Amino acid sequence: MTDRYAVIGNPVAHSQSPMIHAEFARAGGDDIRYEKLFAELDRFRDVVGAFVKTGGSGLNVTLPFKSEAFRMSDELTERASAAEAVNTLTFRDGKVYGDNTDGIGLVRDIVDNMDVSIAGKKVLILGAGGAVRGVLEPLLAEKPAALTIANRTLIKAEALAHHFAPWGECRAVGYGELAGQGFDIVINATSTSLNNELPPIPEGLFNARTLAYDMVYSKGLTPFLRRAQSENAGMLADGLGMLVEQAAESYFIWRGKKPDTRKVTHMLRDLLS
Repeated sequence: MTDRYAVIGNPVAHSQSPMIHAEFARAGGDDIRYEKLFAELDRFRDVVGAFVKTGGSGLNVTLPFKSEAFRMSDELTERASAAEAVNTLTFRDGKVYGDNTDGIGLVRDIVDNMDVSIAGKKVLILGAGGAVRGVLEPLLAEKPAALTIANRTLIKAEALAHHFAPWGECRAVGYGELAGQGFDIVINATSTSLNNELPPIPEGLFNARTLAYDMVYSKGLTPFLRRAQSENAGMLADGLGMLVEQAAESYFIWRGKKPDTRKVTHMLRDLLS
């Protein structure tokens, strides 16, 4: 019997998840069906319930439903509890199991794929929204020397730093306070690149030792990565690798198999070029 999975969101038509999981299944010899589910903003639980009733085994959850997926989970992993957001649901024995694979996807892309250690490094993350909340616990687990959260609205960054204090120390600052500071890893977790814009960061934030990482991916360099390139950042990366790595962790949760991610990432990169 074919196992059924899907990605649920609003919007969801743009999602690359079906292609990614189809490649994972083909390589692993698994018989699965993976589809896209659109849910109206007030119909998330109804759509999930119908999917489960028709034999669905698991769901990837994208915007704007990660908080609602968190609330409907019967059991949560520590990283999902920390994030207070769920992007991977598993339905088993009448229960809903929630996990969040975004952070481990980011960490694996940086550490494994790019061969850049986070341990002992000065890390800056731009933004204080849901994307940041989803990745802070795995980042802190890598034991950076310092982790700074910068945001236009300081109180939001301070709230995140306070919430994640049990997992490690975070410093919250406004963008203006970054002037004159240097970091080993700068991660753009804002949505500015989606609008072809740039966070209001001061000049001189990057140097030849800096990894500039944008969690958004695109055909060419995002505005954030163009800025980093103009300041001679040592390495540039977008979020395509993170996308594939977080999907691979979901696949492992569901199937118990760790897919080869690099081949799929190269395939998606070719499609974007």
